[in-house]
Amino acid sequence: MIQRCALIRHGAYEQLSNTPSALQPYGLTVSGVQEVRRQAQEFAQFLKTSGLRLHPVIDCSTLLRAWQTANIYKEELAPYFQGDVTLSQLPCLCERSVGAVANLPIDEIERILELDPRFSAPPTGWKSDSHYCLPFDGAESLMQAGDRVAQHITQWQTAELQHASGQIKLFVGHGAAMRHAAFHLNVIPFCDIKKLSMHYGHPVVLEFSDSQQPPAQLYGDWKHRQIHDVPD
Repeated sequence: MIQRCALIRHGAYEQLSNTPSALQPYGLTVSGVQEVRRQAQEFAQFLKTSGLRLHPVIDCSTLLRAWQTANIYKEELAPYFQGDVTLSQLPCLCERSVGAVANLPIDEIERILELDPRFSAPPTGWKSDSHYCLPFDGAESLMQAGDRVAQHITQWQTAELQHASGQIKLFVGHGAAMRHAAFHLNVIPFCDIKKLSMHYGHPVVLEFSDSQQPPAQLYGDWKHRQIHDVPD
């Protein structure tokens, strides 16, 4: 049984500077909308050539930027969906949560940690540390967030085992969580997590088969990260 899915990072959005981007509620910028439309239109050419169609349910994060990105894909690729299109908004596709300190600047988070005698100082570069989890209620590590996303994709695969091949399921979410999910799904090795990111609005299409081989990459490119790039 062959199953195909596309991992899509949201487009550029109105992001607070120097602030973990997990739960920021802002929408896409004008240029972000334009870029997502361009990416969707280029993807349409692949669909036209390959003859593949899209699963009619788009799974997306509950955050506005992901929902807007999913809607643009719904509009631009309407002829390629196998049936009436719906969006399924899911918390499990959100970015890594920093819990009780969500949307506070990094400096303020570190100040809170310093003032609280129960906590130790975070390691240097904690924001991009795959294993570090802030000691606040509701916080998770990047690896935990990736596992959450990967589990959802695996559950979809199990539920779709009896369905016909030839469709691509769209998952619209966030760069860091999806990159770590790709590790959990045996798409990329752990050593590549920090080297790679995802282009805004750009689909990475994966093909899973019954064999034990890693998934094949049918379409899309990972972004090679620079040191200054943010995880999301």
